[in-house]
Amino acid sequence: MKLRHALRHALLLTLLSASAAQAGNLLIESWRVDDKALWEKVVIPAFEKQHPGIKVKFTPTAPTEYDSALAARLTGGTAGDLIACRPFDVSLSLYSKGHLEKLDGKPGMQNFPNTALVAWQTDDGKATFCMPIASVIHGFLYNKKIFAQLNLQPPKTEAEFFAVLDAVKKTGNIAPLALGTADQWESSQIVFTGIGPNYWHGEVGRMALITGNAKFTDAPYVNALEYEAKLGTYLGKGASAQTYGDSQNQFALGRAAIYPAGSWDISYFNNTPGLELGAFPPPVRVAGDKCHISDHMDIGMGVNRRSRNKEDALIFLTWLSTPEFADIYTNKVTGFFSLSRHKVTVRDPLAKQMVDWRATCSSTIRLNAQVMNRGTPSMENELWNINAQVLNGKLSPKDAAARLQNGFAKWYKPQQLR
Repeated sequence: MKLRHALRHALLLTLLSASAAQAGNLLIESWRVDDKALWEKVVIPAFEKQHPGIKVKFTPTAPTEYDSALAARLTGGTAGDLIACRPFDVSLSLYSKGHLEKLDGKPGMQNFPNTALVAWQTDDGKATFCMPIASVIHGFLYNKKIFAQLNLQPPKTEAEFFAVLDAVKKTGNIAPLALGTADQWESSQIVFTGIGPNYWHGEVGRMALITGNAKFTDAPYVNALEYEAKLGTYLGKGASAQTYGDSQNQFALGRAAIYPAGSWDISYFNNTPGLELGAFPPPVRVAGDKCHISDHMDIGMGVNRRSRNKEDALIFLTWLSTPEFADIYTNKVTGFFSLSRHKVTVRDPLAKQMVDWRATCSSTIRLNAQVMNRGTPSMENELWNINAQVLNGKLSPKDAAARLQNGFAKWYKPQQLR
């Protein structure tokens, strides 16, 4: 009897302990390690103030390890309750495997336009599995002091851009562009998908590749690569060994006039005393052309279908759809712009300058973000390597386009039918 009573007591304690560990406690998975202090000191306290019965913990994983580590935890049943979602195919794969909750009709989802939801929907648009949070914008930052010294103005056309680069190059002691290719990803995600939309007309050209109505060897894509190759002639001698961090440091120290940027870079440069910056969108080919910007949906939030505290997870998700959170994220994570319908005043002047491009330019997303990364060879890996080689002058634009097209056509049927 004593043994039976002891076992029953132990079982009861175990159940109570498990219940206590689950009820009112939420764990957030994310790759945004740099945002840990923001979530812990600003976002979570703001939520917990309104929901004192729910405790939230932010547990990020290094970006390079996040996808594989998260997939393993989801499969093993040890993942957190809330999942930071990358846009398009990576999160779509998680949903297709049954890891993410369907969110259609959930409170707060009505606060986002369809254009934002598409990054976290099935191809047919019938299921939404993550709530949109923020996007990032690509363009160029420039050093105002250097421009003033050389009597330069932010360029609006391609010809003006190269005239500015030539003027800086002639100084002999200031680099025209703070850009290296050692890490490769900037070559694709910032340069190629930043300047390219003005050539392939943004969404028109992106969708043409997906439907099979265009090939990478067509003029708009080759011309974008030719433009990129020309930009490569303004890189320093050690560009192939120059990392992303090196480029940031070079620009922050005033040793380069222009920095091909993502809006997320603003917060880094804001920490450099005395650095006066302006921004300009990718220059159009000729005056009068419609401008296009890469306005890329970057992060969303989903609910783990196996969460043991799904009710509270959905309460937290609903709070992420509020004006309060939209303002916090936009103005505390400088360079990330809320995707909600709420009107948010962007307080950082440089970030405001970039987000205001939406009023005059058409927005598109990174060229290969949707559908094109689903096969082998990996389009993402191909773009990193190919664009770095184009910038380094090691691969001609026509050969680069042919390699991209051949790799794409190997697995993508619409490209095989044309």
